Amino acid sequence: MKKFFSGFALAFSMLSIIPFFKVHNFYKGINSYAVLNYPIVGFLIGLILYGVYYILYPIVPHTHLSIIIFALWVLITGGIHLDGYSDTLDGLFVKKDKALQVMKDPNTGGMGMIFTVVFLILKASSLNSLGLYYLLPIILMFSRFNAVIAIYMFKYVSPNGIGTLAKEEFSKKQFLITLIYVLVIAILFSSFSLLAYSLITLFFLQLFFIKRYGGFTGDIYGFSIEVKELILLNIIIFGLS
Repeated sequence: MKKFFSGFALAFSMLSIIPFFKVHNFYKGINSYAVLNYPIVGFLIGLILYGVYYILYPIVPHTHLSIIIFALWVLITGGIHLDGYSDTLDGLFVKKDKALQVMKDPNTGGMGMIFTVVFLILKASSLNSLGLYYLLPIILMFSRFNAVIAIYMFKYVSPNGIGTLAKEEFSKKQFLITLIYVLVIAILFSSFSLLAYSLITLFFLQLFFIKRYGGFTGDIYGFSIEVKELILLNIIIFGLS
């Protein structure tokens, strides 16, 4: 149980600005428990966002409130997944053999910056059009659950990356526990269609990235989380869920 709570604290430190641990240190024995908690952390961040929306909705105009929620979303996560999104795009605009090296560069390239700005506009606009804000916890949970699936199922191609130990330690039992609680929450929110769309998105992403790189990196995990969040927002907006 101690490892579970330590893993939860590490997961929250990695996926948000709340500093329970020094994020860029490796912690043998609890990395897998952190991965197990990724969807829980996503759900809780979404719950915070919905809570703020629920409190301010009666007194703040909708468009302004959606901007507040969007800004809070970026701030709470520390932009960590956006950084992965930007780095991944930088890697897509260079030759394959140089891509992983470019993705590790701490400086954002021109293409990464341009596409990140466009992505932020689309995401903010989608949030403004969203009517069912109570589904934010589900959106954030499913997107991070897909990262868990990627960690468990697909090769990690950055051997010195922060995800190395997580990949090595994450067991079948821990994956099944994660799957079970995600399914239970999906049942409670009647959101199996959103889960299905999320899994379909992961399927196509893995086809592309495994063909290009042979697997995933931490940046690609972040990229996939951001893309799935945007897709799920629009699935809800267009009434496809």
